Amino acid sequence: MVPSRRPLRLQRVPRFRGRFTLAGDKSVCHRLALMGALARGETRIGNFSSAADCASTLRCLSLLGVDVSRDESDVVIRGEGPEAWRPAPGPLPAGNSGSTLRMLAGALAGRPFPSTLTGDASLCRRPMERVAQPLRAMGAQVRTTDGRPPMTIEGGGLKGISWSLPVASAQVKTAVLLAGLQADGATTVVEPEPSRDHTERLLPAFGAALTVSGTALTVTRADLRAFSMTAPGDVSSAAFLVVAALLVPDAHVRIDGVLLNPRRTAFLDVLRAMGADVATGVEIATPEPTGWIEARSSRLHGVAIPASVVPALIDEVPALAAAATQAEGTTTVSGAAELRVKESDRIAALVEGLGRMGAAVEERPDGFAMHGGRPLHGATVDSHGDHRIAMALAVTALAADGETRIEDAACVDVSFPEFFGLLERGCRTA
Repeated sequence: MVPSRRPLRLQRVPRFRGRFTLAGDKSVCHRLALMGALARGETRIGNFSSAADCASTLRCLSLLGVDVSRDESDVVIRGEGPEAWRPAPGPLPAGNSGSTLRMLAGALAGRPFPSTLTGDASLCRRPMERVAQPLRAMGAQVRTTDGRPPMTIEGGGLKGISWSLPVASAQVKTAVLLAGLQADGATTVVEPEPSRDHTERLLPAFGAALTVSGTALTVTRADLRAFSMTAPGDVSSAAFLVVAALLVPDAHVRIDGVLLNPRRTAFLDVLRAMGADVATGVEIATPEPTGWIEARSSRLHGVAIPASVVPALIDEVPALAAAATQAEGTTTVSGAAELRVKESDRIAALVEGLGRMGAAVEERPDGFAMHGGRPLHGATVDSHGDHRIAMALAVTALAADGETRIEDAACVDVSFPEFFGLLERGCRTA
């Protein structure tokens, strides 16, 4: 089942069972690598993400002169502080990773040399002015290409600012805070609603003084010190295995050592509201809650997912869409216009792909309405080069009659290269 560039073929399966552990959470690993590169001393990261996105972050740091070594899933960063960073010999290749480009931009805003950040064709279509604007306000010279990558930054001489984000974004928040660690005076970021809080959890572990007041976060100039930890399994990847278990008749999965940060598990709350048999248990509390998830075959019903909770589950909407195809009644998602500027237009891609498989789904400007519980059939569908679309279509295919062909399924390597191997293992387990 492991995909090549040829279309991947999937069919309905009678069972899905297994106990899984996953590579490190992408969001956590990006931040551990960036903070370790800004710190002094040796940062060791166990269970580092296998995703191509996180490999892009490591490659960019190496090109900036940071001592980075990797042995399978273990990464060691020997930091000498941001002063040791050097101009890269050419453009910094972020690949498909918006996290790499946006958050690294914040770190580079404090470095007194020019850097150009670029990416693949998909990333170069994504908007970057939301991160460029606050960095300019802090004193960095930032140029985008019609608001998109390539983006050139010449930093240094930063001053602290208070910046209100127009849209909740953990990446932009992180970029401004990383710049603030290198700025004179205090830097405050105010969010319209809470986003992922990995940066807030990890910065104090690296020795930064961070204060939180409601949705306002403040840092001051700081010398970070090295910090080592084992990264918890990627919870956004786990979402697709959980949904597979819910949709297949004879199913039971357990995922161990997975991230259970409350700002990343809102999708589990939604699934429970839909009637899902899902349980969790926290075994490690700090700096990132980590534990287990169990899920079993479930009879689901539709729910309304309001705009207020979407920022906490934006990456899991494709998985929830797959679950909604088999939920009796209607599931609606609103306030998710951000999905239109991800690796693909995820709203349009989901409506197209799931619709080809027989789902009754209505596209809306900021989301969709899924009239679920209808029989699905196999079809030829397109991932549009988007890893989360490919995975959503794959788990839906396990509940559809006939064969489903997914074009460009290999794009899952961006976030979860083990996905199809684990999916096959779960389908074969007696």
